Amino acid sequence: MSEFDLSRRLVAEALGTGLLVCTVVGSGIMADVLSADDAVSLLGNTIPTGAILFVLITILGPISGAHFNPAVSLAFAIRKELPGGELASYIVAQIAGGILGTLVAHAMFDLSILQFSEKVRTGPPQWFAEVVATFGLVFTIFAGIRFRVEAVPVLVGLYITAAYWFTASTSFANPAVAIARGLSNTFAGIRPVDVPMFIGAELVGSLLAVVLVGWLLCSDQDKPR
Repeated sequence: MSEFDLSRRLVAEALGTGLLVCTVVGSGIMADVLSADDAVSLLGNTIPTGAILFVLITILGPISGAHFNPAVSLAFAIRKELPGGELASYIVAQIAGGILGTLVAHAMFDLSILQFSEKVRTGPPQWFAEVVATFGLVFTIFAGIRFRVEAVPVLVGLYITAAYWFTASTSFANPAVAIARGLSNTFAGIRPVDVPMFIGAELVGSLLAVVLVGWLLCSDQDKPR
């Protein structure tokens, strides 16, 4: 249980999600400017994202749990590790923070503040990739908490760094991030019309991870006698 009240936790969630999205969108813009090679641009997008996750989880985790992701908050709520009454507030804070992060990135690079992405990201392979990406993220978080809680920041940062490259969707794995990236017609963008299927796939991945975590991480010592 956090020692911080709900208002501080919500600000931490909004701030963390905002800085995460600002990093994803901003590094994507910078990478695209510096290189015409998509592989190089993706690398330039990947490294900052993994790095900022390590930083944000380390500094904001003690305040709010550092979810920065509605799919993660949902998983914690299902496991009764986040009060059900706080779930909606967490999600609203994350989405609002993510959208603000996109707008800040645009302002820094002197782009139109409000945009709608035209980048197509759709189809069963990409949807399945989002199921896989979110499943892996949620499983990594709970397994890390179970066995090496102090390592969670680096585990999550490294997982997302890897998942950028091994998933067909480049691993959004986060409904708030998907919504925010729909408002950026840049390298990191996704058409708003493609966002709902990404969100649905992410929630499926999260639920599958919760089911496996509930069984796999329950040792004989955890069972009631």
